[in-house]
Amino acid sequence: MSPITETPVTGERPHGAVELAIGGMTCASCANRIERKLNKLDGVTATVNYATEKAKVTFPEGLDPQVLVSEVEKAGYSAALPEPPAPEDEPGAERGERGEGPDELGPLRSRLITAVVLSVPVIAMAMVPALQFTYWQWLSLTLAAPVVVYAGWPFHKAAWTNLRHGAATMDTLVSLGTIAALGWSLWALFLGTAGMPGMTHPFELTIARTDGSGNIYLEAAAGVTAFILAGRYFEARSKRRAGAALRALMELGAKDVAVLRDGAEVRVPISRLAVGDRFVVRPGEKIATDGVVEEGTSAVDASMLTGESVPVEVRPGDAVTGATVNAGGRLVVRATRVGSDTQLAQMAKLVEEAQTGKAQVQRLADRISGVFVPIVIALSLGTLGFWLGAGAGPAAAFTAAVAVLIIACPCALGLATPTALLVGTGRGAQLGILIKGPEVLESTRRVDTVVLDKTGTVTEGRMTLVETHVADGEDPVEVLRLAGALENASEHPIARAVARGAAERAGELPTPEDFANVEGLGVQGVVDGHAVLVGRPRLLAEWSQHLPADLQRALDEAQNAGRTAVAVGWDGKARAVLVVADVVKPTSAEAIRRLRGLGLTPVLLTGDNEAVARSVAAEVGIDEVIAEVLPQDKVDVVKRLQSEGKSVAMVGDGVNDAAALAQADLGLAMGTGTDVAIEASDLTLVRGDLRVAADAIRLSRRTLRTIKGNLFWAFAYNVAALPLAAMGLLNPMIAGAAMAFSSVFVVSNSLRLRGFK
Repeated sequence: MSPITETPVTGERPHGAVELAIGGMTCASCANRIERKLNKLDGVTATVNYATEKAKVTFPEGLDPQVLVSEVEKAGYSAALPEPPAPEDEPGAERGERGEGPDELGPLRSRLITAVVLSVPVIAMAMVPALQFTYWQWLSLTLAAPVVVYAGWPFHKAAWTNLRHGAATMDTLVSLGTIAALGWSLWALFLGTAGMPGMTHPFELTIARTDGSGNIYLEAAAGVTAFILAGRYFEARSKRRAGAALRALMELGAKDVAVLRDGAEVRVPISRLAVGDRFVVRPGEKIATDGVVEEGTSAVDASMLTGESVPVEVRPGDAVTGATVNAGGRLVVRATRVGSDTQLAQMAKLVEEAQTGKAQVQRLADRISGVFVPIVIALSLGTLGFWLGAGAGPAAAFTAAVAVLIIACPCALGLATPTALLVGTGRGAQLGILIKGPEVLESTRRVDTVVLDKTGTVTEGRMTLVETHVADGEDPVEVLRLAGALENASEHPIARAVARGAAERAGELPTPEDFANVEGLGVQGVVDGHAVLVGRPRLLAEWSQHLPADLQRALDEAQNAGRTAVAVGWDGKARAVLVVADVVKPTSAEAIRRLRGLGLTPVLLTGDNEAVARSVAAEVGIDEVIAEVLPQDKVDVVKRLQSEGKSVAMVGDGVNDAAALAQADLGLAMGTGTDVAIEASDLTLVRGDLRVAADAIRLSRRTLRTIKGNLFWAFAYNVAALPLAAMGLLNPMIAGAAMAFSSVFVVSNSLRLRGFK
């Protein structure tokens, strides 16, 4: 795919489209700021995704894409145009990643380690008088300064960017508080009395006017930086997974292929395959790319792409899709689409578009900070003005003003989200629920509609023998024994279902003395001296074995219900009809009741035919059914529901569900499904039990409530201490204690999630 594609837009001048890699974003409000900046350009439409750090931009013809990069840089962030594609045989050309993830995480990890190692002794010395040896305050400064300056640099940089745009976020608050604490401590040490030998912080929580020149707040500056960096690090680590869905999707395809060259098979990498090449697919192999069958007949298992539980019979002239599995005979296929034109690549594109288009939930902490920061700055300036006006002298006035800034910097705010997430996700993992990140939790609160994929989600996702209809006087066990023995020699998925069901009900199966596959009709052979036929009624009719009325009726009823019926006959007579189907999981009906109990409306979505979908929906208690939907149209169904004002959760397990899972407000993947579906989702249900979906939504909502409670208390402690600071009554112990108590409260509140059942 070329970096810039020109596409005509109806009725307007032609447009180009480009995807920029954005750097330097620290929160969702950064993404919004870049978006607004780009959209101000004439004819430009941009969407910026904070999670994937990409901006999708369409622009008028004639505009140099470099202008877009400059505009982003003017906003204080970095941007890069996509690199031209590497040659296909170059190592790593297929990776699709520029490796930004590890580079971004590495510096953050080293800053975090520096902050933790250096701030622990600083906090310990400030809080424990026994550790306060002569000149301890100077060691504190030596350890705390690198923490605030080096480890806290991302906060100061982001705060400066915000300041230039007249905005305030969590970064502004952290930067302001830590610089104020460090700056005041430097003044007190060098110009005040805090640098004198024998200076101590007594362990007392008395409220009294103190001489600010004797106070240092280094433990507050270092502690806040370390705590909030820890939160940032865990967030960045989870953000790196954003591109994993696309990697997993592209890895589904075959890696190499047996191409026919001058009548001989030559094994070549998939990247060397060209349109028009003829290639061989053996039983059990993946089909290398989209093409048309030229020789051979087989059953192709396309369930991972289409969601259809029944394999598709193919013969010369039929189209096949890349990454589906050849379940039967040898095929020779002519390639019709390769590389980015294949159905698999188109689905990868759908997933990426859905991920980019998903609105990122702006962080609650940033929203609160946007209001809180200006109030704190105003209060600090007001305090300074009041004390100077009251004639208290510059030292006392500045002590009170800086104390306001220091106490307002909430260290617990950095713990509020990560601790609740850590405990919530840990408890989820114990229950078989994997939660990807904080923005997921916000989605669970609003969801009102749950769209359920049928195959593998509500149903087992594999064919099972469900009914045995025998002619008068026939023994069902004998029917299953003979039919199962013959089907056991076949690799066809329907045959496997019959053989499995027969072995369960009739015991050990005999070995056929003779076996032959009849193209497109079934199998025939000799078992225990009987000439047995198993397959379509037409196969039996060719041997003059016609179904009696009762068996014909059973076969018609099965087919009308969307099930697959197989006829069995031997020794010149039709004996039975076996019915196979994809059965509903035993827990699905209860799961639907639980989801309804959470206020959700269930909708069944499937590529299967209407009759099958209706019977499954009736069995589990779903009223709304959307059937016969192509894989690429599943996204459109989700979009349509969203356009009707619904907040949609999607539960699926197949590759065909990946784009819809990414598009939905909340994507839940069954852990028994494909890696692609799991990567594209927000929540993964490790067990294939749909009841876990209801548990996942309950746990997510509870975790979100805990995070909000934590944020409230993180601020409440600080807000309560603000009047003390403004009155000049705040000593370092109270500042440290407020920080410690709010942190302890937040952690213990988060630990309550361990009791979730």
